Amino acid sequence: MLPIEQLLRELTPQVLGTVVRRFPDFPVAEDAVQEASLAAAVQWPREGVPNNPRAWLTQIAFRRMADQVRRDSARRSRESESIREQELTVNPDVDGNSGEDDTLVLLFMCCHPSLTSSSAIALTLRAVGGLNTGEIAHAFLVPEATMAQRISRAKQTIKTSGIPFQLPTNEERAQRLRAVLHVLYLIFNEGYTSSAGTELHRTDLSQEAIRLTRMVHERQPNDTEVAGLLALMLLTDARRLARTTADGDLVSLAEQDRTLWNAEQIAEGVALISATLPKGSVGPYQLQAAVAAVHDEATRAEDTDWPQILALYELLKRMSDNPMVRLNHAVAAAMVQGPAKGLALLEELETDARIANHHRLHAVRAHLFELSGDHKLAVDNYRAAAARTSSLPERNYLLTRAARLADS
Repeated sequence: MLPIEQLLRELTPQVLGTVVRRFPDFPVAEDAVQEASLAAAVQWPREGVPNNPRAWLTQIAFRRMADQVRRDSARRSRESESIREQELTVNPDVDGNSGEDDTLVLLFMCCHPSLTSSSAIALTLRAVGGLNTGEIAHAFLVPEATMAQRISRAKQTIKTSGIPFQLPTNEERAQRLRAVLHVLYLIFNEGYTSSAGTELHRTDLSQEAIRLTRMVHERQPNDTEVAGLLALMLLTDARRLARTTADGDLVSLAEQDRTLWNAEQIAEGVALISATLPKGSVGPYQLQAAVAAVHDEATRAEDTDWPQILALYELLKRMSDNPMVRLNHAVAAAMVQGPAKGLALLEELETDARIANHHRLHAVRAHLFELSGDHKLAVDNYRAAAARTSSLPERNYLLTRAARLADS
């Protein structure tokens, strides 16, 4: 049996999909499902998890929706009557455990073209990924209040546009696929390195992102970027067990015990990207997967083919304006051409408001100063990075690096 928190995270988007399919009022449906999840979080630890937890959540959500409609009184009396009838005929075997997973339908619904790309991604992270507003804001590098408004507007757009709850046609799917892949990428990243809290990983999120990406890949087997994203996730997640000590402390890539890496996932990811790259159309996810494959195929850190990684990031920079890509490019350049080159490239990022105050910029700068032998500036930047992260494992790692250098 999964821990209750993880079980709820997996079931919530499925239940939301079921509720939206039956009662197409997205904001009210999400509120109803959230209330059902809260009720489960309180009752299940005390009373035990029901035999059919998905049906239990669905039943509670339906009741919450009926209560909401009743409060709307006369104007929606006919709808209220309809909901009362449907509530009484909820069949747990059909509505709660049919084996049909509405999560993928919900995913494509949230990425409808009536929404802006940023709103679609934010809404999907909330409804499908289960991230809170602060975590989503962190992923987008925007203030939390801004993100809250964006998500609220997206919900209202879904409600007023009358978007049907069904998988899109092949043509519609192609239009939405870019946003779908981006949101799956962000969900995975939040799971692989949590933006806040005491744990480095949120495995439930990263595994859900992999599961959903597999589902998309099964339906889009010839799409090279879908394959690239799945390969990227597998190759990155393969290192998860080696990223922390038994006490939960972060271990850098160069210091990891590579015998702990998941060989099966690496083999699958390498095979996937190797089969995908020759097909012609190369995109950002394929290039990132190729970088991950180069790292994973090195038996020792010193065997890493940094010139190849630098070449891949040169290509990636031409395709993407993402400051994180430029940050990683600076690291690769430093490993090939020396830390001074990397530090010069970092100076260009200091005027980019999206990353100028991000802890990773300070952390990379600290690492490059350490490589150059300037321990004082390295310590200053490690401490600056620690002050800017909400992740306790990352903060502890950064402060530990600073302390070691300060004592040397």
